[in-house]
Amino acid sequence: MDFVKSLGLVAINPSLSIPVVESAEKIIVPPFLKPGSLIGITSPAGYISTADIEPCMRWLENWGFEVKVGASVGKQWNTFGGTDEERLADLQEMINNNRMDAIMCARGGYGMVRIIDRIDFSPLRNHPKWLLGFSDITVLHAHLQSVVGVASIHCKMCNSFPADMQLASDEQIRSIDSIRNCLVGKSSYQFPYSSFNKTGNCEGILVGGNLRTLVSLSGSVSDINTDGKILFLEDTGEYLYSIDRMFWNLARSGKLSKLKGLLIGGIKTKPDDPGEEFGMPVEEIILEKLKQYDYPVAFNLPVGHQKANVALKCGVNYRMSVTDSYTDLTEI
Repeated sequence: MDFVKSLGLVAINPSLSIPVVESAEKIIVPPFLKPGSLIGITSPAGYISTADIEPCMRWLENWGFEVKVGASVGKQWNTFGGTDEERLADLQEMINNNRMDAIMCARGGYGMVRIIDRIDFSPLRNHPKWLLGFSDITVLHAHLQSVVGVASIHCKMCNSFPADMQLASDEQIRSIDSIRNCLVGKSSYQFPYSSFNKTGNCEGILVGGNLRTLVSLSGSVSDINTDGKILFLEDTGEYLYSIDRMFWNLARSGKLSKLKGLLIGGIKTKPDDPGEEFGMPVEEIILEKLKQYDYPVAFNLPVGHQKANVALKCGVNYRMSVTDSYTDLTEI
């Protein structure tokens, strides 16, 4: 055990998990933030320097919020923001802090799954707060929906805030401002039509995040239940055959069969190796798995590893309307 501790490794203890929440009615939605609300910044996955979070801090403070930087920011153990124990302790302290109203993850990378089973989320029952992030933080969103029963925000993190605001693109500014909109009120988006869309209307709890991460959670306590939900997905750095394989996983595990709707964000792929061309674009890969279903499907969702990455609330009801001209996604 001493040897394990010296490596910064953790023992998995699923008994710490809160019983699975099956009913959407039991999802707790944290209260809106107000001027003076306190937002913590922690790094439960990859390493980030203190200097790299400063643009985000300035933006949050300009919105009228107070900011508390966690002890994991600036720490580094290999690729992580400190050892597993350090990252766990920092996030747990913020969850326990009843003065804190939201917790923003500084960056993704990798590492959330290494500590997720050791976090005590029970303080969120009496003092719910927003947890924010995306990419590897999809582990946290999925766990909050499936196990804890608390809504969260899928959005840009500190490493996505430009150092010089004057040089930020309109897409970046809209995406960053959407975080504030989610924290203080309800979100609503309209995005461009795609010829691959399947028109229709639906309402449901929104769940999802990074495709690769969600597939990696299959069969675990954090695995998401998609029945009756609106699912959104994004990914980056995968080969086309890998996207195909992951969507077959979703199809074979039943995650696509009882959806209310499906939203596809940015999916950036690696070029095929010469002589190993897959031969199908992402859109066809996805639609191939949906032929027997009649729920609405929309591409071009401005979410993912890209400048256009708007904030969405996981575990909250949305209305989705896919028309021949545009797609509307509105929190209800």
